[in-house]
Amino acid sequence: MANFSANASSAAGGLVAPAAESRWRTRDIVVAAVIGVAFGVVFWAWGLAWAGFEPLNGIFPVARDLLYAVWLVPAVLAPLIVRKPGAALFAEMVAAGVSALIGSQWGVDTLLSGFVQGAAAELVFAFTLYRTWTLPVLVLASVASAAAAWIHDWALYYSDVSLQIQLARGVVMAISAVVIVAFGSLALERSLRRAGVLEGFPG
Repeated sequence: MANFSANASSAAGGLVAPAAESRWRTRDIVVAAVIGVAFGVVFWAWGLAWAGFEPLNGIFPVARDLLYAVWLVPAVLAPLIVRKPGAALFAEMVAAGVSALIGSQWGVDTLLSGFVQGAAAELVFAFTLYRTWTLPVLVLASVASAAAAWIHDWALYYSDVSLQIQLARGVVMAISAVVIVAFGSLALERSLRRAGVLEGFPG
């Protein structure tokens, strides 16, 4: 088992940290906040565009939800970069707060959505003690965030929708989370690292 763990760590390209440093540095706060603010603007714009994606459901009843995971990115991208406890929840709440302040169509519920999405991803990273940043962990955190959003939306917005559609929507949201959040966050993090933007951050 020890050999397997060592090999897995090596194969992951150094994404398994020897220990988790829980103390936030100023640069950690700044970077997580910048990610949150940037995606807060994206959230607001995505909310305006969301109604325009409705025709996609003519192809498949829940096809629009393939684009849902854009709202979940900060919950995985921020902790992947700063690797500190609370980063997922912090970045997602900042993004939700900025979106609400600009004028999100969902009002105060934007904050609740941000909380459940960030908290769900946070739980996954906490389970690894903030030491493992492999793709499977990112995928699990992304799907957990999507699951929290799915439950929240079911209760507040889709309570009268059939079970079959709800389940289909959950599956599509999970697929969206894997592609957009897990793979997208990893691609963004690697691009920023190659550009030299993440100097001083673990990698």
